[in-house]
Amino acid sequence: MKIKPLGDRVVVKALEQKEVKKGGIIIPDTAKEKPQEGEVVAVGKGKVNDDGKVIPLDVKVGDKILYGKYSGTEVKIDDKEYLIMNQDDILGIIE
Repeated sequence: MKIKPLGDRVVVKALEQKEVKKGGIIIPDTAKEKPQEGEVVAVGKGKVNDDGKVIPLDVKVGDKILYGKYSGTEVKIDDKEYLIMNQDDILGIIE
């Protein structure tokens, strides 16, 4: 199944954070923080301004991004978890 976001929304696949163990303490998955780094999987056409013109998005498919801790809506497609968020929730592109 494929998904195409509407407007200025993007679909992001969260990147797994590298597990760091200090002092031999293992943190269970339920206590780990949600990753704030992801890869853009799909993008919408862009935001429509008051004049009816489409403003293209700043991100493209394949970009690695940083986003806010509680940004987006979690969805599950083909047993994979993704986030759908507005471009405004993206803090920056990792180069």
